[in-house]
Amino acid sequence: MTSSSQRYRITVTPIEKDGLQCSGRCTIELEHRAQQDWMRLLEAARRQSGLSGDERAAAVVATQLLLDLARRHADDPGHPLTALQPRLDEVLAALDAVQRG
Repeated sequence: MTSSSQRYRITVTPIEKDGLQCSGRCTIELEHRAQQDWMRLLEAARRQSGLSGDERAAAVVATQLLLDLARRHADDPGHPLTALQPRLDEVLAALDAVQRG
């Protein structure tokens, strides 16, 4: 598989109970180079039932992050994800089945 040039910035920001923005350091951002076009995957996930929109988006992003990380380190026997690979494959296959409906 050729490496994709799709890069994403993931931002995690807590939602405060009072609706106001949090103060101080409350946002986490990371960049990720993805093997697939997440926007297409998210568009396809909108047509699936069984999960709410937020749940579908979270499942797509989480699955793709894990897939990409596992692939990136598949040839490194000392990497923690390599040892988890058989169980990770099972979990990712189950997530994929849920996403497909």
